[in-house]
Amino acid sequence: MKFSAKVYKIGINPYVLLPPVILKKLFVDAGKEKGSIPVKLVINERIFIQNLVKYSGKWRLYLNTPMRKTAGKDVGDIIEIDIEFDNWERIIPIHSKLEIAFKQNKQAKKAFDNLPPSRQKEILRYINFLKTEESVDRNIKRVINFLSGK
Repeated sequence: MKFSAKVYKIGINPYVLLPPVILKKLFVDAGKEKGSIPVKLVINERIFIQNLVKYSGKWRLYLNTPMRKTAGKDVGDIIEIDIEFDNWERIIPIHSKLEIAFKQNKQAKKAFDNLPPSRQKEILRYINFLKTEESVDRNIKRVINFLSGK
């Protein structure tokens, strides 16, 4: 489904609002109207994976820097987007070192399991994208301390 929309900004985050007809179709395809909705975008023939989220009463499609650069657009410009529901399951694996740390600290694991799914994903994504083993080790220690209340 293709649409054109003006790029707005809330805080530091650029976003677009989707036309109601496209939003309605995405709800039907996703089988829900609550929580984030995974979508696949095509901007200038390049594919992006993103989530449609409701914030402050409006469904927003946030546009990161690579998306805007691909389109050659920024806040205030009109951007062309092809969008569809993305039913591919997005599982973020647990880093092997974090898994070991959780086995050694049951309290931290229990605290992690009680976090909202979005916060769990945020932690897993952060640890998985660290570049050096030293950074991984240092940040896993921080995560365990945080979850243990230290």
